[in-house]
This record gives sequence, C-alpha cells and structure tokens, in this order.
Amino acid sequence: MQKIKSLMARQGLKSPQESMADLSPVENLRIPSKEELREMREQPIDPQAEQEIIDSIEEVYFSNDSFDMVQHELEKLPPELNLQELEEYRDKLKRQQAAVSKKVADLILEKQPAYVKELERVTALQTNLQLAAVICTNARRQLSVAKEGFTEASLGLLANQRRRQLLTGLLKSLRTIKTLQRTDVRLSEMLEEEDYPGAIQLCLECQKAASTFKHYSCISELNSKLQDTLEQIEEQLDVALSKTCKHFDVSHYTKVQLAYTLLGKTQTAMDQLHMHFTQAIHNTVFQVVLGYVELCAGNADTKFQKMQYKDLCTHITLDSYIPCLTDLCKALWEVMLSYHRTMQWHEEHDKQETTPTPDDAAAAESDELMVDHSYVKKKLEHGLTRIWQDVQLKVKAYILGTDMSNFKYDDFIVVLDVISRLMQVGEEFCGSKSEVLQESIKRQSVNYFKNYHRARLEELRMFLENETWELCPVKSNFNIAQLHEFKFMGQCRSPSVSPSRQAACSTSPPQEELSLFQQYLQEGNPFEMHIEHKEEETEDVLASNGYESDELEKSVYQDYDSDSDVPDELKQDYVDEQTGDVPQKSASRETIRSKKKSDYNLNKTNAPILTNTTLNVIRLVGKYMQMMNILKPIAFDVIHCVSQLFDYYLYAVYTFFGRNDMYESSGLGLISSRLRTTLNRIQESLIDMEAGGENAGVHGPTEDRKEKVPSPHLSQMVVLTSSGTLYGLAQRVVATESLVFLAEQFESLQSHLDTMMPAAKKPFLQQFYSQTVSTASELRKPIYWIVAAKAIDYEQMLLMMAGVKWDIREIMSQHNVYVDVLLKEFEQFNKRLGDVSRHVRIPLPVSNVLWEHCIRLANRTLVEGYANVKKCSNEGRALMQLDFQQFLMKLEKLTDLRPIPDKEFVETYIKAYYLTENDMEQFIKNHREYSMKQLANLVNVCLGSHINKKARQKLLAAIDDIDRPKR
Repeated sequence: MQKIKSLMARQGLKSPQESMADLSPVENLRIPSKEELREMREQPIDPQAEQEIIDSIEEVYFSNDSFDMVQHELEKLPPELNLQELEEYRDKLKRQQAAVSKKVADLILEKQPAYVKELERVTALQTNLQLAAVICTNARRQLSVAKEGFTEASLGLLANQRRRQLLTGLLKSLRTIKTLQRTDVRLSEMLEEEDYPGAIQLCLECQKAASTFKHYSCISELNSKLQDTLEQIEEQLDVALSKTCKHFDVSHYTKVQLAYTLLGKTQTAMDQLHMHFTQAIHNTVFQVVLGYVELCAGNADTKFQKMQYKDLCTHITLDSYIPCLTDLCKALWEVMLSYHRTMQWHEEHDKQETTPTPDDAAAAESDELMVDHSYVKKKLEHGLTRIWQDVQLKVKAYILGTDMSNFKYDDFIVVLDVISRLMQVGEEFCGSKSEVLQESIKRQSVNYFKNYHRARLEELRMFLENETWELCPVKSNFNIAQLHEFKFMGQCRSPSVSPSRQAACSTSPPQEELSLFQQYLQEGNPFEMHIEHKEEETEDVLASNGYESDELEKSVYQDYDSDSDVPDELKQDYVDEQTGDVPQKSASRETIRSKKKSDYNLNKTNAPILTNTTLNVIRLVGKYMQMMNILKPIAFDVIHCVSQLFDYYLYAVYTFFGRNDMYESSGLGLISSRLRTTLNRIQESLIDMEAGGENAGVHGPTEDRKEKVPSPHLSQMVVLTSSGTLYGLAQRVVATESLVFLAEQFESLQSHLDTMMPAAKKPFLQQFYSQTVSTASELRKPIYWIVAAKAIDYEQMLLMMAGVKWDIREIMSQHNVYVDVLLKEFEQFNKRLGDVSRHVRIPLPVSNVLWEHCIRLANRTLVEGYANVKKCSNEGRALMQLDFQQFLMKLEKLTDLRPIPDKEFVETYIKAYYLTENDMEQFIKNHREYSMKQLANLVNVCLGSHINKKARQKLLAAIDDIDRPKR
C-alpha cells in the first residue's frame, strides 16, 4: 500500500485526510528510492521477459500479507555462505522486485480514471449523510413536543378502556368457570333420571367450554374431570344398553340410542349390544338352571355357582327337568323377543330418518347416517344367526345333560313339544332349521325310545302271557280315532303341517296364522300357554271315560272281568272311549249287569272283536306315532318299532293257537309261503329263543339279544283241550280276529305313516304292509284248522267205513250208517258253534273257514276210507257215490258255504274206479293231489282183475316215480 501511495504521491494525486483515516494499516514496505525507480524506467521493457521474471517468483510470496519474506530467505541460506552466490541471488531478488513494482505501477496508472470517479461519488455521499443527520435531529425535537401535548393523555384513556374490556371478559370467563365447576351435580341428577342424551349433551358442551378456557390452570383439572365423567356416563350407558336384552322398552332404548348417536358411537353401541345379548343368554340360562339345582339340592355344600353350565345341567333332577326346561325356554324367549323388537325399532327408525336433505352439509351428514344404518342393519341380521346358535347350544347342553331314558312317556312328549315349539321360534326368528337342537333331541329320543320300546315289548309279553283272550266290550262304532293317543291326528288333518304348529292349528280360528312373535309381542309367553294347553287336554281325556264315577267303573270290572292280574291302568281299556268332546251319560249299573247276564248278546252286533292287549297295542301305536309326529328325524326308528309290536302280537297269536306239527302231514297248504317267511323272519329278528331255555343264564346279554324278546307262553287259565268249548274256539276267535282288527287299523294308518317316512326308507314300510300286515288274515287257516281237526271224530268214521262191504253184487238204495254218523257230528258241531257265538261273535269269514276245514277234512277222510277198501265191485262204487251224494245233500242244509270244498276231490276219486289201464296211467300223472297209497289202491282194487301183473307193476312204478320228488 505504501508503494501505491508513493506512486500516487509521485503522480501528484492527494486524497483527503478524513477519507483516508479509516483505512486499515498495512505492512510498511520499503519505498524504492529515486535511483531505483530511475533504473527501473531506464531498463528496457520486454513484456515477455518481465512476465518470465514474475513467473519465476516463488508462490509462497503470493500467499498472504503475514508472510515474513526476510525469515524465509534467511532460512534458505546454506550452512556455508558464498559471497558471490549471495550477491547473485540478491540481484535476482532485486530484478524480481523491480518487475513486480513495475507491474503494479502500470496497473495503478491503468485504473486511475475509475478511481477518480469513485472518489467523487464518495464525497457526494458524505454530503448527503450530513444533511440527513440535520433532518433527524429536527424530527426528534418535534416528536418530543407531540408526546408532551397529546399521546400521554389520549392513549392513557384508550389503555384504560382496553383494560376494562379485558376485565369484563375475565369476569364472564370466571362466571363460566364457576358454572362448569357445578355441572357435575347436574350430571349426576340427569344420570339418576336416566336422561342419558341430556347428560351427554351437557357434558360435551362443558368440554367445549373448557377447551375455550384451557389457558386457566384450574380448567385443566376440570377438563380431566369432565373426561372422567363422560367415561362414567358411557359405562352407565353400557349398563342401560344391557338391560334392553331381557326387557325391551321403546322409550328406554330410544334414549340409549340417541345418547350413542351424540357420542358418535352408533357402531360401537351395536357391537356392545351383541356382546350383551350373548352375555344375557349365558347369564339367564345359568341362573335358571342354578336356581333349580340349588332348590333340589337343599342344604348341600356343593359350590354349584363355580361350576360350568354344562356340568351344572347334569345335576338337574328328573322331577325338576320339565319345569326347568320350560322356564329356560321362557327366559330365552324373552331374550329373543327383545332382539326381535330391537330389530323392529331400527327398521322403523330408519324409515323415519330417510328424508331428502337439500344442502350439502346435511347431505354429507345423511351419507354418514346411511353408512351407520347399513352397518347396524348388517350387524343385526348377522346377529340373528349368532343369537339363535347360542340359544341352541345352551339348550343342547341342557338336553344332553340328563339321561331321559327313564322318563314317563307323557313327560317325554312334553319335552318334545317344548323343544318343537322352540324350533318353531328359531324358524321364525332367523329361518333356521335348528340342526343343533334336532341332532341333540334326536340322540335323546333314539336313546329314550329304545329303552321305552324295550320296556313296552316286555310289557306286551307280560300282557300276552296273562291274557285270557276274553272279549273286550266296545261299542259297535268303535274307532281308534276315539282314543286319546290318536287325538293329535285330528288337530291338523294335513300330515304335512309342521308338528310344532299343531297346537296353533287346533286352537286358532280359520284365519291367517300369526307368527309367535306377533302373537306374544306385547305380553304372554308361547311356552307357558303351550304347557297349559297340554294339561287341559289331558284333563279332558281323563274325564271322558264313559262312566259316571270311578267306583261304578271298578264294580263293573269286578262283575265282568275275572283276570285279576291285569294292571289297573289297563282296566281303563275295557271302557268305550268317547270322542273327547263332552262325556255322554253312562249306562246305569243295572243296565250293565243285565248286559252281563245276556253276555252282551254280541252275536247280534258288529262290534269289533278285540282284547285288552289289542287295545293296549293300539294305544302304544298311537303314542309311537305321536312321538314320530313331533320328531320327524326318528320316524324310521319309530315305524320299525311299531312294526315290531305288530310282529310280536302276530307271532304270539300264532304260537298260542296256530303252531301244530300236523300241518306238514295234512297236505292242505294251511300256511302260505309268505306267512311262513314272515314267521321265520320274526323268529330270527325279534324272538330270543335262548331266554326260555335252561342255559338262559349262561349266555350274557349280548347286543343282539338286547333287541330281542323271549317267546311268550300261553296263560294257564286258557284251556284249549276241552271239547265242550270246541277246543277254546272262543279264545281262538278273539285272538285271531283281534289280530285281523289290528291289521285293519294298521291299514287305515298306512297313508299317515307313509307321509312321515323318509323317502329312502319307504320300501321298508311297503314291505311291512305287503308281507306282514296283509298276512294276518292268513292265520285263520292254521288256527281254526286245529278246531276243525278235533271237533269231528274222523277216526271213528274211518273205522266205520272199514266195516262196510263194498264188493256187493246189487245196487243199493240205502246209504251207509257212517254217513248219518258223520252228519250227526256236523250237526253237533253246528250246535256248539252256535253256543260259542252267543259268547263271542263269530264273523262270517271265521265261520266259512271253520266249515271249509271240517268239510275238507271230512272229504279227505272219505277218500282215505275208500282207499282202504280191499275189494270193490261196480255196485260198491255206486254205493260210494250214493253215500257221498247223501252227505252233500244233508250238508248243504247245515251250511251256506258254496261251493262245497273238495267236492271234486271225492267225486274224481270215485269215478277213477271206472278208468281203463291207459286212462289210469294218465290219471296218475295228472292228479298228484292224491297220496301214493290212494293211487295204489285204485290200481290194485279197480284194475287188479282186468290187467296183468306186468301192467300193474308199470302203473305202480309210475306212482312211485311221482312220489319220489316229494321225499
């Protein structure tokens, strides 16, 4: 800088002393002397050489102003100094300095005009700054005057006004804070009054106000307190919401929903509601069952309250089972009704709120409401299935918690009725088929029904073994529909109607049927009404027994019935049962006794022939069908058991009255192949043949034998060997015809059973009817054949025929004595038949079978007698024809049976005496109904004198060939 100044000074340029005073001091450089400058000027100017000198300067000289060049050069000196080298180096440095100085001087001279111009601008700026300082001084002086005269007074007033306004606002805020401090009392009052919407509205307003004054320290505590209060309100609101699960109240629920809407938690409320319904179901069923368990347990120390619901159900006693089940269903009905009414409320509420909204803000709010409503609707619809599933699981646990196999029939029917009604509720509630309930009640029903059926079969065996086969007096118009057990069939004529709706069918007028939720929407309970209905029905049936009093009924039994082994409950079966409407006045004691003395004169009426056991079987069938009607899933099991009742009755009647070893030898085909197959099937599948034997105790009760029943034994009071009673004909008629009557009743029930039978199992029912029920009347042949075989002394007739001489030589005009004896036997048989008919009506089919058997046996005895003849002439053959014609003529007067059975059998045999050898051979081939002995007699006696020995042997061989396949 000093160099620059010196150069400037030499050029005649001087800067003002003031402007240069602020320049920073610079390093004091040595100023070249005049000689040096002159030398510099005098040196020739070679720009390139000058530039090379500048470039040869070390870079360190250009680094910064603090560089100490002297120190640098001294440090560069070698340890041993050489004067010549030092002088040379000094000259080099001088040349470099001179080049730099010259370069700087040239640059200064080049920039001098710009420097002069900038210096003039700096001088002008200094002048302007001095003028601005004078203006500021004047302004400050004038402002000071204004402050003293105006600002302090006027602005003081404004400040005071502003302070007043602030204090007024503060007072208002303090009053608001005071009000906020007192809101908790009002909130408590509103919660006690259950005004949840008002409480929430007030709390939200307080929160809004508190947020306005949150800058006050006292408000922060109040704000947290309000938040706690709001949470407390939500808790109480949740409790209030849970109360609607058991007893729905429209106004209460409306308040709760409005409160949740104010909170903006409509969807949360719906989630909570479903949780409460689930909890309500659990708590309700637990409390109901716990109440009954503790009541029945008495002072037991068992801690039932800590038990699981499933375990608790196993402690229900048999006596309290039905009342507990009923109360359980009643309580669950209340819960489901509350849910149903909740859905109704939301449907109506949605309709009211779906109104058009004009402005955008309202439209946005409406969209939000629509989203909420859509969520609520889906949640409620989904909840239907969940609620019903919970109900099913709780009732299932209750059903399966008790072994119902020892229940009384009526009690079990009540259980089925209640569950059936509950399933109807489920169907109306959510359209469910109640698979869980159906499966559980099916399991219990199958278990119960197996035990019940087993007991009934044993009971039936006992009845059959104690049955004296006396006629049970019923009215001529008796029909199974009059029995109490078949009342259910008249309640709803169409079998396709759901059994759970039958009570409604029988009680409601013929108008459009209301659902259970419509009937009991406001009051009442379908399960309570259902049980009362059943009780009334039972009382009506018990009152309609046809007698004026129980004593009179009992006396009639004592007068008429000699069977003291029959249980009291069966003695009711002796009485005619009315239709169940209004019991008619019964006959007086004298009238009944007069009927007893005349044996009811039953041959003049068409009253059905049946026994007490028959009536008992019919009642059982009614009970089975009633159970099947209520519980369709076990229909096949029930029908199978119904068929076993009929099978066992048929087998018993056959065993008691129809089994005889003489069938096979008679050749009459008394038992058809179908009947024989049926009897064999029954014996194999139903009859326990080992039970009555000596080794019965050895064999354990295997599963197979559990399903079987021992073969029944005929009561010792029934005598079948007395000729005076035609070998028990009266008992045989009652037994056989009661079976036929039972078969007729089964036929009448076929269509009803068919509608209940699953489609896959219908072939079983058809087979049962075609192969078993229809064979009942076929038992008449073997049963009555025994009477016919013993009623007439056929052996005496054979002996008398053996004493007749048949090789006479003249035509006889008088028949033989054996014909008169045989006809006398028939007359005696007819008389005894009339005697029996005065006690027991003998139907025409029975009479025809008896006469057919007797005539058939008599005709076959005649043929057998003719086959015993050793010698016979043509006149003897004519006598045979005379005897047979006399027999037929007299016989036709005794019986109306036409045509006479086996008439051709005898006539053809007698005419065979006239055949030639060739005709006889053809006769033998065509008439295989005759025995080998009878055919051989024709060959030996008739043709013996007309043919040679070889021809006779040929015919006898033909007879032997015919007989061989039979062996």
